[in-house]
Amino acid sequence: MTRIELLKELKSYAIITLGLMISAVGWTGFIIPSDIVGGGVMGLSSLLYFVFEIPVGPTNLVINGILILLSMKILGKGFGFKTIYSLVVLSLFITVFPYFITDPIVTDKFMAAIIGGGMVGASIGILFVQGGSTGGTEIVAMIINKNHNISPGRIMMFLDVIIISSSIFVFKSLETMVFGFVVIGLMSYIADMLLTGSRQSVQVLIISQHPKEIADKLSSQINRGLSFLKGRGYYHAGDREFIITIVKKSESHMVFQIIKDTDPDAFISVANVMAVYGQGFDQYKPPLSAKKSSKPKSTPNRITG
Repeated sequence: MTRIELLKELKSYAIITLGLMISAVGWTGFIIPSDIVGGGVMGLSSLLYFVFEIPVGPTNLVINGILILLSMKILGKGFGFKTIYSLVVLSLFITVFPYFITDPIVTDKFMAAIIGGGMVGASIGILFVQGGSTGGTEIVAMIINKNHNISPGRIMMFLDVIIISSSIFVFKSLETMVFGFVVIGLMSYIADMLLTGSRQSVQVLIISQHPKEIADKLSSQINRGLSFLKGRGYYHAGDREFIITIVKKSESHMVFQIIKDTDPDAFISVANVMAVYGQGFDQYKPPLSAKKSSKPKSTPNRITG
């Protein structure tokens, strides 16, 4: 591993640790002190305990252990190691933070659900972007998202809805169930928002007197593909070449700086794009319905007499 790769990996783990701290504060400062039932594997383990009196700790460990093994096989060892790191560190934070957060940060249960759910959702989004997870339903979401175009937030919400809905038969508390839904709703929304933002791309159209120079710099400095379009301007009544390229939204400021340094008078048009698939961007994942419909239908045998 080179020095640059090592620094990049250390930065990733530092961001993951920050995300875990945010999650721990959300749980220990807002959700748990307010007696709100969350979703995930911990919620499932709790349900199994109340129904079958199976200890929560071993159940949670076994379920997460199985999911981690699956993630290491399907998603890669890097994801598995980051998940193990996240589980250990989050468990440590969850254990230690209550010594410092002795009272609920807010007393209103609804506010606790809003703030706590938002913090945990932000943590999930941060971890997903860095290729990590705190385990549980998040691993299931990443496994399904790897091959199918279904957002992780929706998958997690579906699983959590089942878990929290089941809790009403055990806890006999409609209020607890409703606040649980508030928490998972915010968690899924915030996680999806962060994930979508990190993947968003823009299409840039550049009209300049120096298209070759700009194209060379964009190709070498940002390492993005681009194309030349031949056109004719109305005002100047002359043929010229336009540059069109698609870059990550986070890279757009670099594009603008290159253009400004090369040709301050260049005309730039920027448009958001819904999705980009191909080299350097996301890979297309057909939805489940498309995969099912693509299977050849069996033709019944005809019996002729």
